[in-house]
Amino acid sequence: MARIIGGIATSHSPTIGFALDAGKQGDPVWAPIFESYKPIQKWLSEKKPDVLFLIYNDHVTSFFFDHYSNFALGVGDRYEPADEGGEARHLPPVRGHAALSHHIATALVADEFDMSFFQGKPLDHGCLSPLSMLWPHEEQWPGSIVPLQVGVLQFPIPTAKRCYKLGQSLRKAIQSFPEDLSVVLVATGGLSHQVHGERAGFNNVQWDMQFLEMIEKDPVRLTEMTHAEYASLGGVEGAEVIMWLIMRGALSAQVNKVHQTYYLPTMTGLATAIYEDLSIDPPVDTITAYREHMNHQLKGAEALEGIYPFTLATSVKAYRLNKFLHELINPVHRHRFIEDPEALFREHQLTSEECDLVRRRAWREMIHYGVIFFMLEKLGAVVGVSNLHIYAAMRGEPLEEFLKTRNAPGALYSVAGDVPAFFVDPVDGVAK
Repeated sequence: MARIIGGIATSHSPTIGFALDAGKQGDPVWAPIFESYKPIQKWLSEKKPDVLFLIYNDHVTSFFFDHYSNFALGVGDRYEPADEGGEARHLPPVRGHAALSHHIATALVADEFDMSFFQGKPLDHGCLSPLSMLWPHEEQWPGSIVPLQVGVLQFPIPTAKRCYKLGQSLRKAIQSFPEDLSVVLVATGGLSHQVHGERAGFNNVQWDMQFLEMIEKDPVRLTEMTHAEYASLGGVEGAEVIMWLIMRGALSAQVNKVHQTYYLPTMTGLATAIYEDLSIDPPVDTITAYREHMNHQLKGAEALEGIYPFTLATSVKAYRLNKFLHELINPVHRHRFIEDPEALFREHQLTSEECDLVRRRAWREMIHYGVIFFMLEKLGAVVGVSNLHIYAAMRGEPLEEFLKTRNAPGALYSVAGDVPAFFVDPVDGVAK
């Protein structure tokens, strides 16, 4: 089973990444930042965790308000640094631990947290500013991450209590992972700051110190506070410290704080802390029961022939091909596909297997590969193949035979907006 070693708390101000990239170690203004991370670097070097579960918020870089979620879990196997307007930082991509991500996702949804999931999105300073201080990364990072993006910019945002409860479920999720992994939870954000309006530049050192004591000794009291109370005491943007409660909820009730620093150089109270987990491993029966709880909803589905549930693992495996087919909703991509598909295949770096599946219109094989059906109907709409033709191909039947099983055998349709006057039979190429 996986084991939680402890938790790290750290601010995620862009000043941290700036100080590192600009080589400010010897500058007396910036030196305290580097000193605050040295004990954490040493602790991580000694503990050698396999995975950092990293809790952060994106600053409207990869996540925009056309679709904004309370909790978005990264489920991919690779994360690039984001360009936030002045080019991306020169950092190597970070490995994602996809298997652990998928396990955690299943557990949290089973515990009735309405999660969203992301892959293929780069990480901004909310994640990489502290991470670049925690781990060495000259060529590659020493371990993997599971990122959790929390939507704390657009109200309504999750309550402090909701964050704490998510952490409690997260603990059970990690401990029930069947592989032998060591995990450290990293909570980022804060402390007190406000960056907008006439209150810009607000700080409250007294509250910052009180919060640091309460997150260690009395986190339940922090869960009872409203967003307005957090904003009043620590600034509106400083209210993001509720994310620390996810980390704290995933730790044991009693923790051993082995490190803490605080520094206020400019706009944000910068803090770091290490909390070691003190609990014993849960009983095997408890772990077994929780795994059964996680997998209850799909239990028995594996016995059904001819179905292929679209899981997170499937989504990650076939992400490139699904994304390529999804782009057919873009008129430019669509026209280029019709005119020169081979050039488009190369541009999108499809594998030879993926190219072959699309060339042959291998509908059933694409499902087996991991393409979701709703990408197939987009492809069908572009190449003039009806949904009914695709359904027939799924069953390995000629269209005529499949139509005999329908109540309206003459009804051919597609999702195409400009409905074609005929459809091309994908088997014999004859227009019908």
